[in-house]
Amino acid sequence: MLRTALRNVLAHKARLIMTALAVLLGVAFVSGTLVFADTTANAFRNASAQSLKGVAVSVRTDEATTGPDMAGGAPGKATGALDTALARKIRRLPGVDSVRPTVHGQATLAGKDGRPVNADTDGRNLATNYLPGKDGKDRHFPLKEGRGPAAEGELALDAQTAAKAGYRIGDTVRLATDGPALTKKLVGIVSTDDPQVTAGGTLTLFDTRTAQELFHHPGQFDEIAVAANPGTDEHALTEQVRALLPREGARATSGARLAAEQSAQIAENTGYLTKTLLVFAGIALFVGVFLIANTFTMLIAQRSREIALLRAVGAARRQVVRSVLIEAGLLGLVASAGGFALGIGIATAMRPLLNTTGAGLPDGPLVITPAAPLASLAVGVVITVLAAWLPSRKAARIAPVTALSSVDQAPPARALRTRNVLGILLTGAGTLVMLYVSTLRNSKEPNLMAAMLGGVLTLGGVIVLAPLLSRPLITLAGKATTRFFGVTGKLAKENALRNPRRTAATASALMIGLALITGLTVGAHSAQHAMAKEATQGLTADYKVNYSTARGLDADAVGRIARVPGVAAAAPLTVAQLATHGRSAVITGTDPKAFGKVARLDFSAGSLHDIAPGRIAVSEGFAKRAGLSVGATLDAEMGGGPAGGKAAKRKLTVVGIYATTRTVDDALGTRADVLPYSVTKQFDNLLVTAEPGKAAGLERTIRAALGDSPLLKVRTQEQLVKDSNESVTTVLSMLYGLLGMAVVIAILGVVNTLAMSVVERTREIGMLRTIGLDRSGIRQMVRLESVVISLFGAVLGIATGIFLAWAAGGLTTTSMHAYETALPWDRLGTFLVLALVIGVLAAIWPARRAARLNMLRSIQAS
Repeated sequence: MLRTALRNVLAHKARLIMTALAVLLGVAFVSGTLVFADTTANAFRNASAQSLKGVAVSVRTDEATTGPDMAGGAPGKATGALDTALARKIRRLPGVDSVRPTVHGQATLAGKDGRPVNADTDGRNLATNYLPGKDGKDRHFPLKEGRGPAAEGELALDAQTAAKAGYRIGDTVRLATDGPALTKKLVGIVSTDDPQVTAGGTLTLFDTRTAQELFHHPGQFDEIAVAANPGTDEHALTEQVRALLPREGARATSGARLAAEQSAQIAENTGYLTKTLLVFAGIALFVGVFLIANTFTMLIAQRSREIALLRAVGAARRQVVRSVLIEAGLLGLVASAGGFALGIGIATAMRPLLNTTGAGLPDGPLVITPAAPLASLAVGVVITVLAAWLPSRKAARIAPVTALSSVDQAPPARALRTRNVLGILLTGAGTLVMLYVSTLRNSKEPNLMAAMLGGVLTLGGVIVLAPLLSRPLITLAGKATTRFFGVTGKLAKENALRNPRRTAATASALMIGLALITGLTVGAHSAQHAMAKEATQGLTADYKVNYSTARGLDADAVGRIARVPGVAAAAPLTVAQLATHGRSAVITGTDPKAFGKVARLDFSAGSLHDIAPGRIAVSEGFAKRAGLSVGATLDAEMGGGPAGGKAAKRKLTVVGIYATTRTVDDALGTRADVLPYSVTKQFDNLLVTAEPGKAAGLERTIRAALGDSPLLKVRTQEQLVKDSNESVTTVLSMLYGLLGMAVVIAILGVVNTLAMSVVERTREIGMLRTIGLDRSGIRQMVRLESVVISLFGAVLGIATGIFLAWAAGGLTTTSMHAYETALPWDRLGTFLVLALVIGVLAAIWPARRAARLNMLRSIQAS
């Protein structure tokens, strides 16, 4: 039987090649994910080890006890216990070789063309101090050109940033750290292996005093890295350093422990990405199961005479099963080996691809652990063998005499009835769960698990019911093909209906991919529609002005903007924490008169004119949560929070209730009531309305009036909508790419089914040729059959995806109150056209093969 299995594999190479490709692609996804995860984790560890090289003890500021309120620090400039005096004390400890006190901050540059560099990812625009040694160089940042910064008006950049911004040594660089623009001379270009920088971030270096003035206070640091002499006990040194620290404001960690903590954090961060990618790999493999099972089912039907002869000469059922499974195992092994090789290529391409979305993954050598190839081979072989198990059992049940007289019998009616009942039960259970999910209004874990369960049951039920659903849908499609293409269209319909199970299995592979893609598309489109609505709801201003950092706009900025030619009105907005009736909220402060010219709130009670000192309006959502109504007097606590200082008690009266909008958060009051309790004591945003016909081109004038800082954002309503949708668009594009693998496998399934169907119908095709159907008619018949099957899978997938997206949409209403299911008809139409194209392309080879069959030999085929 082993020799028989080997012979079958070698005898049906062409028939099995599509199945092998499906296994290969699915395994490639798995192996690529595993190799990518190992490579990324190793790159992070190497970068971490490089940053900790030679560090025996790290002393850092304690974030829980530092902030703008300590030691009279100015807003945006943290103060702490790490100062020059502490660094000197640590340096005098026995066993200490050197100390490196550093300052960390962020600086956003304007390129030579005036545009900000990485304005949307300013969290990776790093800045620190350049610490020269006795030779005048900093070994952490090797110089490539020029020298290190040594004075207030100087800076250095990493080579990648300098090239990106277009700067050379001697150029004047414009930048911002927390507000106004600064200018400094570029005196040096350095190299760095910091992963955030190599992955697309920027690095700006200042002399120590300048860095302290920009980000802290003179003499203060963020970290003191301690290097020990050879042979020094790291743990003992850590305890000695810890003894020098004040009770609050600083903490000391040994280099070994810090490395272990970072390693654990790296494993956790990369683990989430790995699990996500493996989910999509599982989807691709699941789709591949249909192709594998379909292939072996058809092969067994075509080899029924051969199997019958084996049974007749003494082969037991168990041996027949074993033969088919061995054949599947060999196929899975070969395909898995190819898939692993392809996966290495996928892993290599994944890092730069993800970095284009701002992932910030470090560079590093490719890492292939023994687990990756072993897991890939195991997954490929197991999946293939499991998919072939049911067809093998069907082969074992073939009776010698029956098989010799009949090929490709229709499925027993009783078996289809059992399947239909099971499908109805699964689909009904899934539908009920999803209808329950549609009543939920938050995305807590139990609700998400219920949605996942309902989705799996619904999708599984539709797959099981596909043979039953195929007849009415394909019959409907067949009417169109018959009307427009005549007899070939009718033959295509009859061929698709001949074996409902086979047609359903072929279409189900495409259905799964399109159901998931449709569900994601409808959900993402609805979310984008809601976010776009919320971003501009109640907003009539032409521009929204703010900084990309937490630092706000000062009071003088309002006057400067108001004096800009073409500006009709400018309203400042500031926010603070508010707590009352056991509920916390965010209150927005503004000038009500000016605000009425830049925004329009929908009041259900009261009006904007009623707002005055001590008198506020609240949103409908907050009023409902806190049980408030017009006339209610609040004993409110304002301010406080992690960085807002101590809360103050205020008495406020509710004078209005407006429709919930993101423009003004939960409550709206005067700026005199809110500004003293805001975190920055400045304005967070300015809303600007232009005079009629003068909005175009006003952005440059507004930027110039405020100093044209690289951190300054001046956005129109269209840009606000684009910014709010950008993250969803990026994620959706990535998911399209990941699910595209499942669609490719589904296409292979259609090709494989048609190709094997052509072999199975060789005699029939010969008869059709004999009675007058020409080669072009044969090609058209096969193409139409492919199109009908593809459209059946597409309609089923799109309908299922829309239902799942609608039912799960309510889970997002907590974060997006304006969410409602919105169908992207253009994209849904594109999916149908895509299915049509898939059907045509998938039929090219099978149709060509069918048309080239010799009619006389075909008639004589057994």
